[in-house]
Amino acid sequence: MDYVTKIVAYLSPLLQLLNGHPWLKGGAVILITFIFASVISWVIFGLLKIASKKTSSRLDDRLLSIIRVPIYYTLLMTGFMAGIRFMPISTQLAESISNGFQILGILIWTIALIRISKIIMHQLAWGKDHRFRLIQPQTLPLFDNLIKLLIIALALYITFQVWGIDMTAWLASAGVIGIAIGFAAKDTLANLFSGVFILADTPYKIGDYIVLEGEQRGKVTHIGIRSTRLLTRDDVEITIPNSIMGNSKIINQSGGPHPKFRIRVKIGVAYGSDIDQVREILIEIAKTEPLITQYPTPRVRFRTFGASSLDLELMGWIEDPELRGRTLDKLNTSIYKRFNQENIEIPYAKQDLYIKELPN
Repeated sequence: MDYVTKIVAYLSPLLQLLNGHPWLKGGAVILITFIFASVISWVIFGLLKIASKKTSSRLDDRLLSIIRVPIYYTLLMTGFMAGIRFMPISTQLAESISNGFQILGILIWTIALIRISKIIMHQLAWGKDHRFRLIQPQTLPLFDNLIKLLIIALALYITFQVWGIDMTAWLASAGVIGIAIGFAAKDTLANLFSGVFILADTPYKIGDYIVLEGEQRGKVTHIGIRSTRLLTRDDVEITIPNSIMGNSKIINQSGGPHPKFRIRVKIGVAYGSDIDQVREILIEIAKTEPLITQYPTPRVRFRTFGASSLDLELMGWIEDPELRGRTLDKLNTSIYKRFNQENIEIPYAKQDLYIKELPN
């Protein structure tokens, strides 16, 4: 290896004193490398650890503790490989020992990189920095596993290169298998990618009331990588694939700056009714209803002149969309009882049938 050659070149003046003693020369290289690795490990990393303690974050402390081990063993194994070159052993045995050390180094670095990636991914998912919106607590297992696969695949590729195994045929076979798996699992992959984008874009969250395509309404109870679950007002749980959720029009009734939801009660009164009185009664009913919030204040709008009625609309806000049905029931009941007390007629559709003449 190139870095082994550099170490030998640096130590050449010292090693010339041990000419004629190959075992001592090889042992000297190993000893010097061990001392150098120990100095780097204990002194340099000790100073870095002291500096990292002055920061408010523990991320640098954890990364230093992980990276210290692979750097130490990499320097140590490099010294072993350099020392073996001077020992009177066969070239084939020296090469096998060198390859073994390299494989061990690859294994150590693979474990270290997996641990480092896990720490960084957790920091991105749970940290206060929201620039990486794709990485969230819900998507963390997906990205964590993907990075582990990439690190392991890279480690295997380097391992094959160390042993001189041609990877061309393997990569071609993996590409063909990947295409076949992609076609076979296209629906699953569509749900997977849609789930990632839903979790990243957050058009809705757990606890929100949503209306899917203007039909199905329910409370979001679970957002997974493959599907989203809704709990309807009938206490029936519906599982919807994320590919459908990602391509559908979704109304989030809990969205916006606050979870409050506005309800509308349409009411018609007979022509000739006192509009001001009707308006006052409706406002009074809304203000006395505990489920209706006082801010924003309830209001009444005179919408149109209907075919047989004056059409008005009472609008009020509730704290949560879940209260919609209960609030409408109470408002409708109060309006009907109060209109009966005030003798305000609520017209209904009716037809008058005139018989021109009776048959003989």
